[in-house]
Amino acid sequence: MALKFKVDENLPIEVVQLLREAGHDVCSVHEQGLAGAKDQILAEVCQSENRAMVTLDTHFADIRTYPPENYGGLIVLRLARQDKPHVIEVMRRVLNLLLSKSFEGKLWIVDEKKVRVRG
Repeated sequence: MALKFKVDENLPIEVVQLLREAGHDVCSVHEQGLAGAKDQILAEVCQSENRAMVTLDTHFADIRTYPPENYGGLIVLRLARQDKPHVIEVMRRVLNLLLSKSFEGKLWIVDEKKVRVRG
């Protein structure tokens, strides 16, 4: 089952490739000419496209500003290390969870050891 994602500009392009190789429908912020856009604009685009946002931006973890139930999903990576190989490694683990757990209308906060789900 193909899921729909928007990958934020703060993540390596390899995350887009990883999700696409897994068969998902993925757009990056860069590809859509939204690099540098305010978070609220990105959130509105995600809503209109019914895409889950994948980001390192912890502002998206604020459920008062971005209530998870209003989105196709919010996946916020809160990693101690944000180098490319580490981010890709964590995203590979997240990919396995995507197939078994629903994230639509939910906030996933992902760190190296666990995924916390709100919503």
